[in-house]
Amino acid sequence: MNSTFSFYDKKISSNGEKTKEIANTDGFGGGDEFDPSSPPPFRIADIRAAIPKHCWVKNPWRSMSYVLRDIVVVFGLAVTAIYFNSWLVWPLYWAAQGTMFWALFVLGHDCGHGSFSDDPKLNSIVGHLLHSWILVPYHGWRISHRTHHQNHGHVENDESWVPLPEKIYKNLDIRTRILRYTLPFPIFAYPMYLWYRSPGKKGSHFNPYSDLFPASERKAVLTSTLCWCMMVALLVRASFAVGFPQLLKLYGVPYLVFIVWLDLVTYLHHHGYEQKLPWYRGKEWSYLRGGLTTVDRDYGWLNNIHHDIGTHVIHHLFPQIPHYHLIEATKAAKPVLGKYYREPKKSGPVPIHLIKNLTRSIKQDHYVSDTGDVVYYQTDPDPYRFSSISSKLQWLRGKEPGKII
Repeated sequence: MNSTFSFYDKKISSNGEKTKEIANTDGFGGGDEFDPSSPPPFRIADIRAAIPKHCWVKNPWRSMSYVLRDIVVVFGLAVTAIYFNSWLVWPLYWAAQGTMFWALFVLGHDCGHGSFSDDPKLNSIVGHLLHSWILVPYHGWRISHRTHHQNHGHVENDESWVPLPEKIYKNLDIRTRILRYTLPFPIFAYPMYLWYRSPGKKGSHFNPYSDLFPASERKAVLTSTLCWCMMVALLVRASFAVGFPQLLKLYGVPYLVFIVWLDLVTYLHHHGYEQKLPWYRGKEWSYLRGGLTTVDRDYGWLNNIHHDIGTHVIHHLFPQIPHYHLIEATKAAKPVLGKYYREPKKSGPVPIHLIKNLTRSIKQDHYVSDTGDVVYYQTDPDPYRFSSISSKLQWLRGKEPGKII
């Protein structure tokens, strides 16, 4: 057996076709162990029926109260940092403000799902204001994120942090492999994803004619791109008004902290669980089975600050539920989900335990098989080797093509 397949057994059908991989060294496969890839004995309607009816009710006033709270904190932090203007205060400000930028993103994310309110205009206005402030093209991201939810857990059709099929992985240039599989580079990937998506996928979140978007939504994408450009222009103007170093301290560094939060959280909701979880394609995929591969996370004191985004399983299955009902909805659904729900590890005040999950996954989760309808991540023992002489020459010449995330 090839060493890159050492974590897996192959299930072979009677005609010799590989249909399923079973991760046998991580607690699954064989004997009476629970197989997370087995079709669940319940329907999505059963989960829906277990969730109290009031959990589906969206209260725009309550949603706006969270927006007001976060905006007050953002401006309060900025005023405090400017007042003290001390290098003892700035690092604390960067960590806190970057976290608040992430909180604003989550509220804009709720607008995109329609869980903020039942009013599409209110959702669009608030979503644009919040996401443009942190340099996210609201509609461009909203549409691609919708694709992610509709195809979660599907190898080819999912949109966010998708596994690379082996053929695409082996054709990655060295620069891309380093940036994708070497920390800390992956946790700064989001801006590049907005511009170029992921390896094997084409398009940009800023281009209304991208393959990401149907023709009916091009005007909406253009509107968001213009709002993004206006925010960039505002930042340029601010750099002349207060000076670039001051703008970097007030906005630039917190923006990078926000990017780290976004990449860390979104990655760990689909990767890094203690046991390997399946990915699907073909007839084995369904909306329910794909959603059940997502993972809840506990972020300690930060759960409330970033609006309980860690309650991710129920959110993925039912993105219409407002964030302030997700905890209750999850508790109600757990008896139905049974072993298909993975209880998150309890966090201390700060979720430093997740660093271990992140580093292990980055080192081990490199690609999936090109064939098979139920597949698991596989590990390349030498991810930085040159795949061909031509790629080595491209590296030496500094002319490597391709995406870097």
